[in-house]
Amino acid sequence: MATEKDLVSVRSAHSAHSARSLPAVFVAGAAVGVLGGMIGLGGAEFRLPLLIGVFGFAALSAVILNKAMSLVVVLVALPARLVAVPASEPAAHWPVAVNLLAGSLLGAWAGATWAIRMRSATLHKVLAALMVLMAAALLVTHTTPLGTLDLPLWAQVPCGVGAGFGIGVVAAIMGVAGGELLIPTIVLLFGQDIRTAGSLSLLVSLPTMLVAFARYSRDGSFGVVGANLRFTAVMAAGSIAGAVLGGLLLGVFPDLVLVPALAVILLVSAAKLVRHD
Repeated sequence: MATEKDLVSVRSAHSAHSARSLPAVFVAGAAVGVLGGMIGLGGAEFRLPLLIGVFGFAALSAVILNKAMSLVVVLVALPARLVAVPASEPAAHWPVAVNLLAGSLLGAWAGATWAIRMRSATLHKVLAALMVLMAAALLVTHTTPLGTLDLPLWAQVPCGVGAGFGIGVVAAIMGVAGGELLIPTIVLLFGQDIRTAGSLSLLVSLPTMLVAFARYSRDGSFGVVGANLRFTAVMAAGSIAGAVLGGLLLGVFPDLVLVPALAVILLVSAAKLVRHD
């Protein structure tokens, strides 16, 4: 559970953030959205270091706020995605979503529980390690052709549950939707194309995020959401606007330039988190 020191940090952060310029918050959210949109993702992994390093939130508070914003972005993205991709397409592959959800829902609850119980310094290190993981996933997914493992059903199902659990843990601890890990997993394990995998990842992400959010809501640190509703709404709006712009810029910058640059941003952010006091 959150310690008294953590709660004091949250309360002191509230007063600091109340003085923040909302236009600056919107621009920061938009920048995150553009970065994610240019590679077809939400960009929450880039928003987390901003919340900690620029806006001064404690690690757990930043994770919870990031989760709230990610949830808003996914809720907006899902109907937009279903307009572009008929609902019948991902619906035809519902066993894939169910297989991953069997693990990701448990993983989300476990990950949120572990994040709540970690000391702030430990959480910083864990977040830094996960950012390195995200950078690696980004490079592999966008610079290497993804094949399929062609596993038999008896192996595919438990692998799907295990992968879902791990993704649920990572998504809960970082406060992200998890698409960076879900999409390549769906392609590799279940042999789906990238387009279908993107839609299925949203269908898995939403209930997974709701479970993590429900777990965080049981902790005293969850008050950071209510105390920063305007901040959260403005940054989420910026993230959505930025994601739309980033989507329009999709393909403008070659992946061989853009993806390594974004991976470097994540690695630099990870290094700063490790040194964060």
